[in-house]
Amino acid sequence: MTAPLRRWLTPVVAVVAALAIVTGPAAPATAAPNTPTPSGHEEDEEPQLLTDVIETTNREYSAAKTKLEKSKKRQLQLAIEVAKAQQELDALAPQVNEIAAQSYRTGRVGPVAALLESDAPDAFVRRAAALDELNMVNAGKLAEVNEVKTRAEQAKLALDAEVREQQKQTNIMAKKKTEADKALALVGGKGFTGGLVNATSPVARVAPGRTSDGEWRGESCSENDPTTSGCVTPRTLHMYREVKRAGFSRFVGCYRSGGPWEHPKGKACDWSLQNSGFSPWHNNDTRMYGNNLAAFLIRNADRLGIYYVIWNRQIWFPASGWKSYSGPSNHTDHVHVSLL
Repeated sequence: MTAPLRRWLTPVVAVVAALAIVTGPAAPATAAPNTPTPSGHEEDEEPQLLTDVIETTNREYSAAKTKLEKSKKRQLQLAIEVAKAQQELDALAPQVNEIAAQSYRTGRVGPVAALLESDAPDAFVRRAAALDELNMVNAGKLAEVNEVKTRAEQAKLALDAEVREQQKQTNIMAKKKTEADKALALVGGKGFTGGLVNATSPVARVAPGRTSDGEWRGESCSENDPTTSGCVTPRTLHMYREVKRAGFSRFVGCYRSGGPWEHPKGKACDWSLQNSGFSPWHNNDTRMYGNNLAAFLIRNADRLGIYYVIWNRQIWFPASGWKSYSGPSNHTDHVHVSLL
């Protein structure tokens, strides 16, 4: 038996250490340009890192905000144009009102009574022509001002709609940013993961033994453990198969005799970063494998019946999230998962 395997067989007092949790900094981040997928899990294309998604979202957010500010400036310019047109219309209003009053009393030709007072036919014609010309000039001015006003108001309405759309987009970007930040926090944060974690995980099938009200039934160690000669619960076996189905195919050990915690009850597994034995993460590949495995378990915690996950000096509970962890093993060489 190898030393790493003997170390795994040493009971890990996971819950005792969990009860001594104190908040503290996560493991230091390292540069992480590569994005290897879990061993044995083929993808049509390389998955995005969660930090890449956050960066893209922030860029879109900033672009939407810039467009919004430009729209507001254009809106202000058009509002000035509308006000100017309204001033021109107001200045013309007395003339329009006078003409309207005369037209109401005498008809469109003008004040007929005044024209009839002309002492000569030529004077009558000249006055009629002048009045009619004045009507047409003022009507032209009014039409011109109304055209400007209508054009400016239509542009303003269109711009208002644009600003509303930009505000909508800004709200969407802000929401996406918040959701992405929460998603990163869910898997431990950038400092903990070093940014080496996929933006999404496969969706696990729901484990057996869940009641209609969402509670998990108690289970005994009744199934053969595929990793040892021991036993596991049906829920643990289901979790094991789902993790394998998600593409995590490196070494794993579940049942272990001795000790008061989940391993001897068949309710826990230790997922190594190596193809055989255990060794701490030492490069982007092994660190990302552990990050993605932990992320898969946490993102599917409700579907799998996860009790807690320990990885890389941190422990995760559904009720409290990630906390600093210290115990007999710092769990830098494997991801531990316990089932309810």
